[in-house]
Amino acid sequence: MAESITQLLLKWSEGDQSALDQLMPLVYDELRQLARSYLRRHAHNHTMQPTVLVNEAYLRLVNQHQVTWENRAQFFGLASKLMRNLLVDYIRQRRAAKRGGGDYNLSLTFADKAARQQSQSEIDLIALDEALGRLAVLSPQQSTIVELRFFGGLTIPETASAMGISHATVEREWSAARAWLYSQLSK
Repeated sequence: MAESITQLLLKWSEGDQSALDQLMPLVYDELRQLARSYLRRHAHNHTMQPTVLVNEAYLRLVNQHQVTWENRAQFFGLASKLMRNLLVDYIRQRRAAKRGGGDYNLSLTFADKAARQQSQSEIDLIALDEALGRLAVLSPQQSTIVELRFFGGLTIPETASAMGISHATVEREWSAARAWLYSQLSK
């Protein structure tokens, strides 16, 4: 299935609009699952539904005219970044409307919970977004790895493939980025 998604993305990049129509049914369930996992990882009740998040992200994805699609990992990486931005905007709006209410807490260790069975420390999504902005200035590569792994749910091999770097580099940079983010978020 990943190969067919990649083929459709390539056709879409070349201007084939029918490829976009064929792509939607293939990626919708994965996008919805990604959205559900984002919304499930917070500590408080929320009003945003996964369908709303997916639809908003998908609308923004299909309006990406400057992107030359290369593969599934790139597509889901961008989708995860868009969902992150949408959630941060949503939380900021709720905070403004409720004067500080509606905080969302996410687990930074969620992305590799299968590999490690450790307790998940809860962090504020807006604090994470701000820390990622600072990390992007220090190390754009580490910031991208965090976005792909944490927000995109990509595996280490998928992240390496999407970024065109080695598996070992992703592991090393992922560990360094997580340590840096923990230090920033625990201040």
